[in-house]
Amino acid sequence: MSFDPEQHRVVPLRGFDDLQLGEVYALPSRTIGDANFAAFQAVSLDNHPIHYDAEYCKRLGYPAPLAHGLQVLSFTAAGAGLFPHVIGEKLIGFIEVNAKFLKAVFPGDTLYPALTISELTRQRTTGIVAMRATVHNQKSELVLDGVHRYLMRL
Repeated sequence: MSFDPEQHRVVPLRGFDDLQLGEVYALPSRTIGDANFAAFQAVSLDNHPIHYDAEYCKRLGYPAPLAHGLQVLSFTAAGAGLFPHVIGEKLIGFIEVNAKFLKAVFPGDTLYPALTISELTRQRTTGIVAMRATVHNQKSELVLDGVHRYLMRL
């Protein structure tokens, strides 16, 4: 029996016309802690005390430091889930993102990100897949709501 690495797939490939509005791509949940905060601070170089100084946050009325908004947004990265595997080499690129940060996220919160296909725009040789990006916390509160757009070959 021969093996073809080109046929080794996590999931069957699908084209633009196979995608459906309302499809949900759940991403792994994760509980964020001090290590996540420190790692993101190191990567982003954001040194505002709202993200790392517990006493500063208490003076402002927060129970603990707040997660960086971009850190919460990063949990919606499609690459953490199956969508990029579903469209495979048809993906040209991630072309747009927007997000609203609706609730604070603190160390110890568990986040549940998901991407839901909200719009499919067919063009001549490409298509744009718009996905609603959501993140809920352990209290079922929506903490982030946004949209990602991906360009793919037809």
